[in-house]
Amino acid sequence: MPPIAQEVSIDLGERSYSIAIGGGLLADAASYEGLPHASTALIVSNTTVAPLYAERLRAALCSRYAQIHEVQLPDGEEHKNWQTLQSIFDVLLERGCDRKTVLFALGGGVVGDMTGFAAASYMRGVPFVQVPTTLLAQVDSSVGGKTGINHPLGKNMVGAFYQPRRVICDLDVLGTLPAREFSAGLAEVIKYGPIADVEFFCWLEQHMDDLIAHERSALVHAVCRSCEIKASVVGHDERESGLRAVLNFGHTFGHAIEAGMGYGVWLHGEGVGAGMVMAAELSHRLGLLEESFVSRLRGLVRRAGLPTRGPLLDDKDNAGRYLQLMRLDKKSEAGEIKFVLIDGPGRAMLRNAPDALVREVIDACCS
Repeated sequence: MPPIAQEVSIDLGERSYSIAIGGGLLADAASYEGLPHASTALIVSNTTVAPLYAERLRAALCSRYAQIHEVQLPDGEEHKNWQTLQSIFDVLLERGCDRKTVLFALGGGVVGDMTGFAAASYMRGVPFVQVPTTLLAQVDSSVGGKTGINHPLGKNMVGAFYQPRRVICDLDVLGTLPAREFSAGLAEVIKYGPIADVEFFCWLEQHMDDLIAHERSALVHAVCRSCEIKASVVGHDERESGLRAVLNFGHTFGHAIEAGMGYGVWLHGEGVGAGMVMAAELSHRLGLLEESFVSRLRGLVRRAGLPTRGPLLDDKDNAGRYLQLMRLDKKSEAGEIKFVLIDGPGRAMLRNAPDALVREVIDACCS
């Protein structure tokens, strides 16, 4: 592989793979050495990313694959559905792609999740590679093998666990990312501090301005440490039977915001930003967390350019609407909502909370 700033390994036995982190990786043919041999590849991207990077990826792959096909999906969370997924299968079948065909997910979390789900499903499983082009995808969704699509009643409710063969995190592509999208990615970086590494949280407080300015060494450290934490958790609990659920800190509230507002109105990271503050406030009211840490987290989320308050989802019973949507969360059991809470800085836990207390938090933390 080409010289890189960092490389992180996901240890899953025969399904282990590496995450390459650095500059200039996407267009370097050496980044793809050692991938499964095949005659055909399919680049899955979207209408925003493909014009910027698809030809560079194609040029890097042309020496490995005799045929390289491409499909461009519509851009946006609202298109993460069956109809869009079907368009990937259409190309695979129309071009006669076999079970050795390698899929390359070139884009953000939506492209990565749908490409992975298509790879898991087509001919009952073909290899795929993640080439994430957003910060959020580089530090979270491209790593760990969660794939899927949204249902109108719930986010990521239809999908599969299916690991990529490699993840290529080219930091140069973040330069074309809109500021709002970059901030959304910072939410997934921030979450790792409260749940697993308080020293990283302190580092983020010191270097948030550097990250927003795209300072290279800060980006390398933030992406690498985020991937290291996620790799460790996934290596111990690939299918989210216990420990891995802590990676959803802020997501129970955040997914409710996304579904309640309509997918695409709030970006995923924006929902997570407000959701982390709400989850921290709930942790505090349960006696698990000092109020001072809630204030620090709120300040860091704000500095990242993210909302710290949730929106109103219902004019008459806002908390009731949140609770209704959160009961559709994958972590819920028998209608009981499981929250990822902070049991002191750097420690996370999964537990229930009384509806009355959750209502108080929602009322206090929503505009």
